[in-house]
Amino acid sequence: MLTKLKAMFVKTDAKRRRIKEAVIVGFIGGVFSAIVKFGWEVPFPPRTPERDATNPPQQLLEQLGMSHDMSHTMITFNNNERPIFSFIIHFSFAIVFALFYCIVAEYWPKIKLWQGMAFGLFVWVAAHLVVMPLMGTVPSPFPWVEGGQTWSEHFSEALGHMVWLWSIEIVRRDLRNRITHEPDAEVPLDAKFR
Repeated sequence: MLTKLKAMFVKTDAKRRRIKEAVIVGFIGGVFSAIVKFGWEVPFPPRTPERDATNPPQQLLEQLGMSHDMSHTMITFNNNERPIFSFIIHFSFAIVFALFYCIVAEYWPKIKLWQGMAFGLFVWVAAHLVVMPLMGTVPSPFPWVEGGQTWSEHFSEALGHMVWLWSIEIVRRDLRNRITHEPDAEVPLDAKFR
């Protein structure tokens, strides 16, 4: 057990780390993954229409002092109204986590477990089941509590976070390897791939 735990924290060779490239691909992966997460939520909406009247990004902004009217400010694209501040929070969240993930992957490759999907589950648990309920941004994570998050919400958010992180990993690996002309830091330079 201790050996497996130690293996989780094995670091890569410092000479093989490419932090500048990790920042570049993290930003790109963050933007791409935010769009992927939006796409996931079309067939699997994470909230009921009533709960989406003020979505979690809008609720967070209001908790931080922004007025209801401002947090619900809309922009129009192709005659469709879109909540601009929700989009800013959504993209910022995705970019920050993608940057974190891509930089950490240069040091500790185990963060890439299940092609990043394990980290996606971790983020879902931390954000949607612990931090945001404690802040009052979203309701209780327990579906059996009146007004709590539903099983449908858990399904959408858990799998959505896995797909979201997987999209970051796909972008990270492809672009990092294309930019550096090398495999990931933990892969020997002379490794043969089929």
